[in-house]
Amino acid sequence: MNFSDIAERSIQLRKAYHRLERQYHESEWTVEEDALAFLTDAGLVGRLTMSQQKRWPISGGSETNLEHKIGECMWWLIVLAERMDIDSGEALEKFLTKTEAKLKE
Repeated sequence: MNFSDIAERSIQLRKAYHRLERQYHESEWTVEEDALAFLTDAGLVGRLTMSQQKRWPISGGSETNLEHKIGECMWWLIVLAERMDIDSGEALEKFLTKTEAKLKE
């Protein structure tokens, strides 16, 4: 699957969550709330990584949870970029190009 397909699926999934938010809370999460949710999940990636590397004890399923949380963090970044009018694919391409050039110096 190419990146633009992944981005589109991510946006559609976020729209489905927005419908649930309106249903249960009468409003959609703000961009700031989405960013906080991403940071929470990113923190969990850190903790699950420590568990996977045998540096922090977590009982049960840390490998499965780690894979899920990494995917979820990628999803959040795509969602956040879209909500702030940033093309996530273009942002990644620019970052890679700029960083590769710096490392060649």
